Amino acid sequence: MARLPRLDLPGIPQHVVQRGNDRQACFATNVDYGQYLQELGEAALKHDCAVHAFVLMTNHVHLLVTPSGTGAISRMMQAVGRRYVGSFNARCQRTGTLWEGRFKAALIDSERYLMACYRYIELNPVRAGMTIMPGDYPWSSYAHNAWGKQHPLITPHQEYLNLGSDPAARQTAYRELIRELLDEPQLIALRQHTQQQRAWGSDRFRQQIEALTQRAVSVRPRGRPPKPPETLEK
Repeated sequence: MARLPRLDLPGIPQHVVQRGNDRQACFATNVDYGQYLQELGEAALKHDCAVHAFVLMTNHVHLLVTPSGTGAISRMMQAVGRRYVGSFNARCQRTGTLWEGRFKAALIDSERYLMACYRYIELNPVRAGMTIMPGDYPWSSYAHNAWGKQHPLITPHQEYLNLGSDPAARQTAYRELIRELLDEPQLIALRQHTQQQRAWGSDRFRQQIEALTQRAVSVRPRGRPPKPPETLEK
């Protein structure tokens, strides 16, 4: 059965996840992390994608991105992959694929869900036990969003700008927001929606996306659907 295309609408943020093949490392040295961010910045600019938040983990990547047009994120990720993978393989004297198939992406409602996605991304190193404070991890957008350290990759989303009337106020509000850890239902919901490439948000948001795409956008329950009563075995 052919795969359905991703839910992909201009102007709506997406939580993008790309994992290393077989969960193997896709970054080995600081040079790797630095090159990936450089390639991502150039590709985002070329394909008109606004990157709001990111974290580069050892074997996977999380991004929060708003595309200007349909297919823009796919083109951006393809461009990064073409340039980065060849260089990484050469440095590590390896061959073959680096990524675990296609990246996953979920549409994100740009109200409270979007700011939860910011937090989910930048708190990844804390949840993984790699650091105690998100600011201690160098390969994320936290320093930019929480402390104003300039990063050429980042374009603030309007919901982030709404946190305060000036940069200092926004950064203070964001640091307070980050201190509120996501609860388990939120973590599970975002992971499920991203894995199944659905739309994470309010009922109204999901209804709007379904009307625009003519597709179901809610997560599917695990396992096969039950048989109709008349076909159940006795």
